Amino acid sequence: MFDTDNASEDGVRDRKVVFKTRDGAELVGRLYHPAMTPFAIVVLNAATGVSQSYYRHFARWLAAERGLACLTYDYRDMGASARIHPRQSRADMADWGVTDAEAARHWVHREMPEMPIWIIVHSLGAMLVPMQGARENVARVIGVASGEVHHSDHPWPFRAMAMTFWFGLGPLATAAFGYLPGRTIGFGSDLPRPAYWQWRRWCISRSFHHSDIGARLSEPRWGKSDAPVRLVAFSDDEMIPPHCVWRLGARYGEYEPVLIDPAESGLDKVGHLGVFAPRNKALWDQVLG
Repeated sequence: MFDTDNASEDGVRDRKVVFKTRDGAELVGRLYHPAMTPFAIVVLNAATGVSQSYYRHFARWLAAERGLACLTYDYRDMGASARIHPRQSRADMADWGVTDAEAARHWVHREMPEMPIWIIVHSLGAMLVPMQGARENVARVIGVASGEVHHSDHPWPFRAMAMTFWFGLGPLATAAFGYLPGRTIGFGSDLPRPAYWQWRRWCISRSFHHSDIGARLSEPRWGKSDAPVRLVAFSDDEMIPPHCVWRLGARYGEYEPVLIDPAESGLDKVGHLGVFAPRNKALWDQVLG
């Protein structure tokens, strides 16, 4: 079942996996398995434009240190799941955060049908979990640096960069190139045009993604789940400040708020994306709880 040449000294085995979404998109992931029988399996949903490879150290730690199996994967048309140029892609945030995330969860349930499923979601992922369906097999949700943010929520000077991203260079470049050339203009990864415009619409609206409910998104239905929810915020996150994380909590109803100050662990800036970097491993136990 697992590639023997990918077994490490700590006993963690990993292998490439491929699965499809309900609308036929093919997604590529990697399954990490501990030396012992895991007590649960984690589906790790990435942040916008972040490759699954970034999470490999955390996934291996989950397996080696916590006895959890873990699936990482790339959303459609991104990373290892990319088959076409971003200019040709019609993927949006709803595709990634709902359809692709559901497919990943359904795949691990088919692979390990008796195993409780934990969802660990970074940024985009936790925003849309309440819109997903068939959550009966979900045992726990941990949202990391995920919240409903309006451009006015950012502190200065980060807000100036956000305004450029939403009202200046970002829309101009997307219109000109037919996709967001994030690498070229210094704003992260290249993104399909529909993903950028939908993301923009959410972040310039006080109601965030409410305008897509009934169209691209279903009504939040988390109240029908009894899985505990833990939402983790970072005191130095300028992209999604803590109060935006707690705002997202309203979509879940009952949740456990966790505020982490990296300085208390002797760490420099962690911000929005840094928590899963190996240099910040000291925070991983706090994230998991």
